[in-house]
Formats: sequence, structure tokens, C-alpha cells
Amino acid sequence: MSCADDVVAFVALGANLGDGAAALRAAVHALDTLPLVRVVARSSLYRTAPQQSRGPDYWNAVVKLHTAQSPDALLDALLQIEATMGRERISGAVNAPRTLDLDLLMYGTLHRQTPRLTLPHPRMALRAFVLAPLAEVWPEGAIGHVPVSELAAQRIAEGQAIEKLGPF
Repeated sequence: MSCADDVVAFVALGANLGDGAAALRAAVHALDTLPLVRVVARSSLYRTAPQQSRGPDYWNAVVKLHTAQSPDALLDALLQIEATMGRERISGAVNAPRTLDLDLLMYGTLHRQTPRLTLPHPRMALRAFVLAPLAEVWPEGAIGHVPVSELAAQRIAEGQAIEKLGPF
């Protein structure tokens, strides 16, 4: 797929129930088979302790996409992939353990805040488990004029432990 309307988007992947690494690999495959979506880069696989929650360690990664889908259609597709892979969204359960979590981090340069979707993702600059893999697939990237790699280093220096496991 390639067209003049392609937008670069970034999606964070996480899982801490079941075989998290396999879930992330399956999710990347599912993303790459969506209409008008192509995975163009994927980070290494990372392991992190849960933040502001309990449960097993998380497996994390970020992918870079080219897409001609709208942000809402892409969000719908992400939610469908989560559901297909067994994600249950329990009302009021924030940061609960999950089989798969797919977060749309950025959609081109779009800034948007609706009840359903905020872009860029409002908490991505606070999370080493997002920033470290994001820096791999977007080395020239910056959030608020601060390089993504610098933000990742700051979060790690603040005590957010993250372990790079290698390719997945």
C-alpha cells in the first residue's frame, strides 16, 4: 500500500497475561494485514514491571505504521485486534493486567482531544516503556521539542526500570 494520503502513526503494544511476547508478535501481524495499513518499523521487545498496578511484568514494544485509515478507523481496528486476542475491558479497572493493549500514540501531526481519542497520547512522555521503544523506531522524534531518547533516559533515571530483550 502506498498513496499520497499515507500518514505515519505509532502504536504502543503491551501485554502481561499469557505469552506476552507471542501476543505482541500476533498483534503486529494483525496490524500489518489491516487494509490501508503497513508496519514499516518495529522496536525491540522490552520487559517492564507494572506501573500503578499489580500483576506480572509487561512485554512492551512500539511499531511505526504508514496508514491511509482515519484515526478513528485505526482506533476501531486496534480495539478489534485487542478483543479478538482476548482483551476484556472491565469498567473502572484502570491499568489492570491484560492479554493485549494497543495504544495509538501519534497519528501524523494531528492534535485532537475527544472523549474517545486524544492525540498525541497524553501520557506517553511519562512512560519509559513507551519512550524507549519509540526512540528506536523514531530516532529523530521529539515530544515538545525534547528528543524522545532524552525523555526515555529521564524516565529511567527517575526509577522506571526497563529491560531490552532484543528483536521480536
